Amino acid sequence: MTLRYASRALCAGAALVTALSVSGGSAAATASGSAAAPVEWSATHGSSTASGTRWTEESDSGIGSALVVEGELRTGGSECASVWVQWIHDLVPRPYTKLATQCGAGSVPVNLRLGSYSPTTTGYLKVCDGSEDTKDCGEAVSLTSWPVNPAGPSH
Repeated sequence: MTLRYASRALCAGAALVTALSVSGGSAAATASGSAAAPVEWSATHGSSTASGTRWTEESDSGIGSALVVEGELRTGGSECASVWVQWIHDLVPRPYTKLATQCGAGSVPVNLRLGSYSPTTTGYLKVCDGSEDTKDCGEAVSLTSWPVNPAGPSH
């Protein structure tokens, strides 16, 4: 095989890998394009915990995926706690935005749908004391990292 044909074969292989990864929409998308299995998430700070599930599904436009996050924020104290989310699109971080607040003991839903989720989107969620800012918060958890199936596909 000459260098010329080896280069063509290498380029064709790279194009195939690129096309497969782009058409998948997201790392969590299934081969058929249907919704990915739900993944649990949880974030805490002080006496407050936010938890639930997240998954991808087909976007409204039919192009790419949407990321869906559902759960609740529970507080055990008398103070307020809030859930904040940050998105990073194409390596550009956006500021944290408040998603939900619960004041006093109780719970409130935590739900969002990101309609334009792509492989270059990264998201983080954290629980913070109060309802005004992100100065006193727990560790941020990823909304966009997905488990790997170490057993591989089932046969």
